Amino acid sequence: MTRPAPSGAATVFREGRRGPAVPAGPRTAKAAAPRGRRTFSWRRRLAPYAFVLPFVAVFLAFSIYPLFFTLRLSFTDWHGTGAAQWVGFGNYRYLLANSAFWSSLGNSAVLWLLVVPVQLVLSVIVAVLLNTIKRLRSFYRVAFVVPFVMPLVAIAQIWIVLFDQNYGAVNAVLGAVGLPPVGWLVTSAWAKPTLALLFLWKTTGFVVLIVLSGLQQVEPGLYEAASLDGAGRVRQLWSITVPLLRRSLMFSVVLQTLAVFQIFTEPYVVTKGGPYNSTTTAGLFLFNHINRADLGTGAANSFLLVIVVMAVSLLFVRLLRAED
Repeated sequence: MTRPAPSGAATVFREGRRGPAVPAGPRTAKAAAPRGRRTFSWRRRLAPYAFVLPFVAVFLAFSIYPLFFTLRLSFTDWHGTGAAQWVGFGNYRYLLANSAFWSSLGNSAVLWLLVVPVQLVLSVIVAVLLNTIKRLRSFYRVAFVVPFVMPLVAIAQIWIVLFDQNYGAVNAVLGAVGLPPVGWLVTSAWAKPTLALLFLWKTTGFVVLIVLSGLQQVEPGLYEAASLDGAGRVRQLWSITVPLLRRSLMFSVVLQTLAVFQIFTEPYVVTKGGPYNSTTTAGLFLFNHINRADLGTGAANSFLLVIVVMAVSLLFVRLLRAED
């Protein structure tokens, strides 16, 4: 039996089998909703897409389009002007048969060996020390990050002043203790270690921050339990800290691998790729093609470099999964 609705009421009531009357279901309410409310509901649904649309547009314009444009360019002999001639895989075959291309990859690989393993060890040690000190902790953290935010060209100029063979400060110190001067930047044997030292000094603070963030996720109770079992500091570092920092360390390795294979400013400013192309890295070799307006070969070089870096990064990721 239906109760009579009040006069002028918009709500429709229905009577259940038991109990008092309840409001009508959503279908009835939706049908009875005013048109302005339905329009407002559609606006709410479209609002998230409207907010991300500017980012999507910028991403398509400055990332996706240049990627496909460069891929197409790598199959042409375009020099910046005139019509581009389709050469197929000619640029790729030229690079793979070029000894200078493989030499640049070899120089980057040597820099990787000189930088990344040393940087991981230093970062773990420094992060553990920063995590244990109580006084001036913020000051030391900022001090390690300062080189990372300094302009790279300015650091490169400082390196030239420090390691110059004739008037550099390092050779002056060596001469003061009776040692002969060293051609840090003009000999093939010392040029790469000198550049590796520059890269270490600039980027180690950034890796320290990554390792320190992972270190603060380690449960302190693990160290207390290890101390009760008689484990010393070195044993705790090797058996607790390093295994639990595995993900942070592998993340740092992937980032630094990308950074090392993209090194350009350091050899360009400090050594100009010399002596005898011993510091011509993959990034500098790519720049040389672009500087000569050989854009097709430069585009092919960039894609080969991407393939190499992706292969190395995937290798480390698979190693991490195997450890898990």
